[in-house]
Amino acid sequence: MTLDPVTGGGSAERTLQISRALNRAGHQCAILTTDTGLSSAYLHQCRKWGLNVVALPSLWRRFYLPKPSQDQIKKLVAGADVVNLMNHWTLINALVYRAVKKLAKPYTVCPAGALPIFGRSKVLKNLYNHLIGREIILRAAGCIAISSNEIDHFKSYGVQSDQVSVVPNGINPDDYSESDGKKFRVRYGLGDAPMILFLGRLNIIKGPDMLLEAFCRCNQGGRLKAYHLVFAGPDGGMLNELRRMVEVSDVKDRVHFTGHIGGSEKSDAFRAADFLVIPSRQEAMSIVVLESGITGTPVLITDQCGFDEVDAISGGMVVAASIEGLQEGLLAMTGNPDKLKIMGQNLLKFTREHFLWDHIVNRYLELFSRIMH
Repeated sequence: MTLDPVTGGGSAERTLQISRALNRAGHQCAILTTDTGLSSAYLHQCRKWGLNVVALPSLWRRFYLPKPSQDQIKKLVAGADVVNLMNHWTLINALVYRAVKKLAKPYTVCPAGALPIFGRSKVLKNLYNHLIGREIILRAAGCIAISSNEIDHFKSYGVQSDQVSVVPNGINPDDYSESDGKKFRVRYGLGDAPMILFLGRLNIIKGPDMLLEAFCRCNQGGRLKAYHLVFAGPDGGMLNELRRMVEVSDVKDRVHFTGHIGGSEKSDAFRAADFLVIPSRQEAMSIVVLESGITGTPVLITDQCGFDEVDAISGGMVVAASIEGLQEGLLAMTGNPDKLKIMGQNLLKFTREHFLWDHIVNRYLELFSRIMH
């Protein structure tokens, strides 16, 4: 586990945002993480937000293996009223769990979609669950799902559905500056061309390969010949494969890889895009949907993103998590550009009404209060 926005992904973002919201609500919050990717400037910003970030030295960065510091962990746990364990496959969670168990502190777990064994390291994940992971989940005083489709993940570990509280991801509008997106377009040579945005880690779970293949197929019929496709996000093992796919296609002049973007540049990217695509093969609830929503940008997502409300509110489209599904969605979204602005406004309204962190934090506080008493 790391709080680094580049390597930590959605779990790091949720951890940071709920901690900030708790702080704004008048509650002190300490975050235990590894130091992987954390700069002094980022830690300084966290302190300005009123957060106490304790970063353990990382001995093995691939697995976020921290240098054990049981005395430091025990001191943090002893000073807490309640402990919340984010993610699942981390040694930090195991070390904190030992301290929680010894000190008889109440704790909650929020895997944020991590419970299914998917992708690489399956042997290690099965071993982790056998040794301690399953026990951590089963002994928790509260289990937090970030969308209803995650309840089945808990049930597969032996947790009853009535023991799971759904507390969705949220968004803080103040983090997304107003802009017209022109700086982003100039920086990446997009001009005034219509643009489709992917924002996320370039790995198998996020599905960038399916999106690229769908985009290439659409272009074979000349339907998307004016559109550019921008992949914004750090490499998660697929960048070289994606570049090879582009090189043998007829769209190589219209596909761009920006690497990680954050801060005002991320806001610019959303506002520059005609729409966002989230082609995930598996996801509990995409934070990126909310980021797109708060900037008024419509979305095309798969039915594995945990946000099917997008269809119901006409904030975009939900399609099957397949190349064919994404191809169908791309053609539909680009076929009616005048409707995109209305979709974006619908998603903006829905996001503001239901997913602001300063409202969602109350669900955490209610749960914490319940398990402490």
